[in-house]
Amino acid sequence: MQLICEAYHLMKDALGMTPDEMGDAFTEWNKGELDSYLIEITSQILKFKDTDGTPLVEKIRDTAGQKGTGKWTGIEALEQGMPVTLIGEAVFARCLSALKGQREHASTLLGDGIKKIAQTPEEKKMFIEAIRQALLASKVVSYAQGFMLMAEAAKAYDWKLNYGEISLMWRGGCIIRSTFLGAIKEAFDADPDLPNLLLAPYFVECIKKCEASWRQVVSQAALIGLPTPAFSTALAFFDGYRCKRLPANLLQAQRDYFGAHTFERLDNPGTWEHANWTGNTGRVTASTYLA
Repeated sequence: MQLICEAYHLMKDALGMTPDEMGDAFTEWNKGELDSYLIEITSQILKFKDTDGTPLVEKIRDTAGQKGTGKWTGIEALEQGMPVTLIGEAVFARCLSALKGQREHASTLLGDGIKKIAQTPEEKKMFIEAIRQALLASKVVSYAQGFMLMAEAAKAYDWKLNYGEISLMWRGGCIIRSTFLGAIKEAFDADPDLPNLLLAPYFVECIKKCEASWRQVVSQAALIGLPTPAFSTALAFFDGYRCKRLPANLLQAQRDYFGAHTFERLDNPGTWEHANWTGNTGRVTASTYLA
């Protein structure tokens, strides 16, 4: 839902589209790879008129509530050590929306920072397509993170899960029902031990096709000051997941420096050491990681 809202925000504030225009765009999107219940109802919501004939959606207070499902998922993700960043950002986006009074005051002091993107009709059409592709790529990441969490929980609780069948369960009577779920089923049918959906051939090609547009949307939003926390964290996760070497080596050194948490050397795997960072008395080695 947060991803869809960010797509709406971009079309509304960056491109100056009317609710009817946005509704038409979502209707078209629902005919392709993004075909889903949430895209369908979004198109209907955007076209719905109040009793005076104006769009009802623009009269709704921009503070979102929650009943705890996202919070619970985020807590479980932290318990299992899985980076389910999209749901986390979606929950925090709702928390931020609740700060309505502060946001209004901040906008008078800091400015809203939002400027429309200057574009020709053709450029506008191309950017709408870029938003669609960014939404698709981010959706792939969101599902990938969800299945990562389930797989880790299955290990922790000794569950026997059939991930392909689970994806089909959501196709009936669930708000996340989507044509997209069929591709997930096929990915797990082809490889039941698939460690991440991002590694399945179908999704590899999907991401490659969308990546340039995805980056364009996130960078353009940043340049004009329009918040896209879910789009942005999806892209950050993707870049981190495919990064062969992350800067966590420096982080481990910092932890060892101030807390003697120890670190594992690349040239001596399996052995945890503590360095005397402030002196020259040598290292203290540990056979197990206790901190």
